[in-house]
Amino acid sequence: MKRITGAPPRTDARIAGLLYLIVIVAGVFAEILVRGRLMVPGNAAATARNILAHERLFRWGFAAELIAGLCVVPLMMLLYELFKVVNRRVALLAVFFSLVACAVESAALLGHFAPLILLKRGPGLGVSPELLQALAYMSLQMQAIGFAVALAFFGGTMLARGYLIFRSDFFPRIIGVLLAIEGVCYLANSFVDFLAPGIAAAVFAFLMVSGLAEVFLCLWLLAMGVNEQRWKEQAGAVDR
Repeated sequence: MKRITGAPPRTDARIAGLLYLIVIVAGVFAEILVRGRLMVPGNAAATARNILAHERLFRWGFAAELIAGLCVVPLMMLLYELFKVVNRRVALLAVFFSLVACAVESAALLGHFAPLILLKRGPGLGVSPELLQALAYMSLQMQAIGFAVALAFFGGTMLARGYLIFRSDFFPRIIGVLLAIEGVCYLANSFVDFLAPGIAAAVFAFLMVSGLAEVFLCLWLLAMGVNEQRWKEQAGAVDR
C-alpha cells in the first residue's frame, strides 16, 4: 500500500504520539486550569471579575485549545496511515468523526473568547455591567454545550479507533478495549448533559477515568511506536 507520508510506520507512530501529547496537555490546560479555575458556577459577576483579573491566562486558554485543534488534523492523517491496513473504511470513519468533532469544537471555542469582547468593549457601548456579566457567563455555558456536542462525535472516533486497535496485530488489544469504553463514556456524558444535567457531574467522573485510555495510547505511540514487522505483514495481506 502506498504511504502518504513516506516515513516508516514507527516514525509515523511516534510523531502521532507527540501530537497526541500536545492535544492532551493543551486540552487539560484550557478546560481545567483556565475555564475550570476562572468560571464560578452560578456566579456571573465573580466569573467576570476572574476573567478580567486573569486576562492573559484566559487568552492563553483560548490559544492552547486552538493549538490542540491544529494538531488534531495531522494526527488524524498519521493515525489513518497506521490503521488503514486494518480496515480502510473504519479508518476513514474515524477520520470523518474526528473532522466533524474538531469543526464543532473550533466553532464552540468562540464562546470562550466572547467574554473578553463583551466585558472589555461592552461598557463603551453603554451596556450595563450586570447584563454584560450575564452574557459573558452564558457564552461560556454555550461553549461547554458545543464541547459536549463535539465529544459525542469524538465518541464515534474512539469506538472506531478502538475497533481498529483491537483488530490490529501491532498494538496491544487492551488499548483498543479501553478506547471503546471511553467512546461509550463520551457518548453517555454528552447525552446526559443534554437530557439529565442533574447527574452530569457523576457521569463526568467516569469520563475522566476512561480518558486515561487516550493517555495510554499516547504513551505507547511515543515509547513503542508500532511493531513494524507485524504492520508490514498486515499491509501485505491487504495488498494481496
